[in-house]
Amino acid sequence: MILITLPDGKIKEVEKGMLVSEFVKEISVSLAKKALGAVVNGNEVDLTFALKENSTIQILTYEDKLGKEIYRHSSAHVLGQAVQRLYPKALLTVGPVIDNGPGFFYYDIDFGDDKITIEDLPKIEAEIEKILKENLKVKREDLKKEDALKKFKEMGEKYKVELIESFNSETVSLYYQGEWFDLCRGPHLPETGLIKAFKLTALSGAYWKADANNKMLQRIYGVSFQSKKELDDYNYMIEESKKRDHRKLGQELELFTTSEKIGPGLILWLPRGNVIKEELERWGKDTEEENGYQRVTTPVLTKESLFYTSEHLPHYKESMFPPMQMDNENYYIKPMNCPFHHTVFADRPRSYKELPLRIAEYGTCHRYEDSGSLFGLMRVRGMQMNDAHIYCTEEQAVEEFKSVIKLHEYYYKILGIKDYYMVLSLRNPDNQKYHGEEEMWEKAERLTRRAMEESNVKYVVEKDGAAFYGPKMDFQIRSSIGREFTASTSQLDLFMPMKFDLKYIDRDGQTKRPVCIHRSPLGTHERFIGFLIEHFAGAFPVWLAPEQIRVVPVSDNFYDYAKEVFQFLKKEKLRVTLDEASDTLGKRIRNAETMKVPYILVVGEKEKVSNSVNVRNYYTKEQIVLSNQEFLEKVKLDILEKKIQELKK
Repeated sequence: MILITLPDGKIKEVEKGMLVSEFVKEISVSLAKKALGAVVNGNEVDLTFALKENSTIQILTYEDKLGKEIYRHSSAHVLGQAVQRLYPKALLTVGPVIDNGPGFFYYDIDFGDDKITIEDLPKIEAEIEKILKENLKVKREDLKKEDALKKFKEMGEKYKVELIESFNSETVSLYYQGEWFDLCRGPHLPETGLIKAFKLTALSGAYWKADANNKMLQRIYGVSFQSKKELDDYNYMIEESKKRDHRKLGQELELFTTSEKIGPGLILWLPRGNVIKEELERWGKDTEEENGYQRVTTPVLTKESLFYTSEHLPHYKESMFPPMQMDNENYYIKPMNCPFHHTVFADRPRSYKELPLRIAEYGTCHRYEDSGSLFGLMRVRGMQMNDAHIYCTEEQAVEEFKSVIKLHEYYYKILGIKDYYMVLSLRNPDNQKYHGEEEMWEKAERLTRRAMEESNVKYVVEKDGAAFYGPKMDFQIRSSIGREFTASTSQLDLFMPMKFDLKYIDRDGQTKRPVCIHRSPLGTHERFIGFLIEHFAGAFPVWLAPEQIRVVPVSDNFYDYAKEVFQFLKKEKLRVTLDEASDTLGKRIRNAETMKVPYILVVGEKEKVSNSVNVRNYYTKEQIVLSNQEFLEKVKLDILEKKIQELKK
């Protein structure tokens, strides 16, 4: 008999050799119906895995991230099987699960001379449906490396042969479903029929092993779900995403642009977009002032020695622009503000009475991103960061970090962002990229985790995602249509104070090192505004809208009154324009709606006589007549309260 420990700490005694599927049936019939795989002693396994020793176990369902990965990985196998049924000469390479892209998984395939087009995807989908209905049993086989090589060589599967030859192991695993099998470490679903809804979403090109010297393959993307409703919801979200694409809306609403004359990934903020950027910055600065932050300004250039002290050279060098030489020294454009703020802290002796010291800056940074990864505002080379560093005692660190988390929540609440969670990224001790002593890492992780737990915000833990000098906490936010973004990163850092020899005199007269907290709740202007464009579908709340009000006279006869209304509102510092076009009234109203102006004021004879305006609300589509003073008070209240109005569908 062996002992199996469940996540809640309960221990079950079972016969040695019992399959995971049998074990889960013993503990819960309902869970057995939902089980897709398991984690045994930290390793992901199939339901057919035999329990042979005392073990810890977690049963995975579709609700778990790892469960979804199993579901999607098996879906990629179904895609591969369907392709090779229809195109027997096609050679499969790899078919991984992905987090970002036009699908949840893909398969890279060498079709030889029989290259497919987007029009061929429905035919492949039809074959996939057959495989799902056949409900083929999935079985694992472990082979000696040489036997697997022989098997795939006989089949002419040159890419699989190349993969196996690169493996540093004596055995490899294959997964069979029906007549078809593939090289894979697993785990997989027990049968294909568990996949209920499937769609191929895109077709593109990809070099084998992402090397331009290798052959160009065809990449087929797909998604899969446990129900047709989930697929329908996904399709709706995709259509909404196309309408809300920040690149498309950014051009249509005249918010930002780029130019090849200036360079890729370098954003030109147009006047309307610059309004949004400056309103966010004003809000951020006001909020930070209320929370005890002091502002600094630091140079965009520095000698390379600063980045050797911080160890960004050479560990971060690939993400930095090349150096320029001046006065026989190398200078770098800064990719982050941290070393500059550490230098500010070290400018003079510090006392414990000054702590926590909160230093803030909307610093302009530049990072080199591969041209292929650049994406509108979401991935750029030049950025302005809502950055700050908090220097505090170790005793203050948890409360200060909790305050940073609360600051995130405050911003999200005002902006109507309701769906968010945190990710705690820890180091992998086996990875050589991490620096610093074991004791330092343990303390930093302990303090960070404690602050996150006490904040009562949902969080998940990921290993091997920490910065090279300490654990980090990311805020993941979802837009109003469910698209997920990494909004910002915060860190509780014990490493950089040591590297920069930061010190303060404590109340006992002893010299001590401060803890440094890195934080940027609004991230960069570029990425955060890109998110907001999609979140609001370009229809920004009044306080953020580039153009808050447009006054539209019914005809030229009422232009003078329209101008009076315009000047009345302009005097109140509102962002208002006067439509002087000679188009029809209907077209002028449509033009204002196209630019998503929150309030369109139509004025004619009735409005002139009663000193009023006919207010058209872009969000709700409602129309109401208000006096000029009543409208002014309404708009001012909207702005003061930073009111969010839901878009009427």
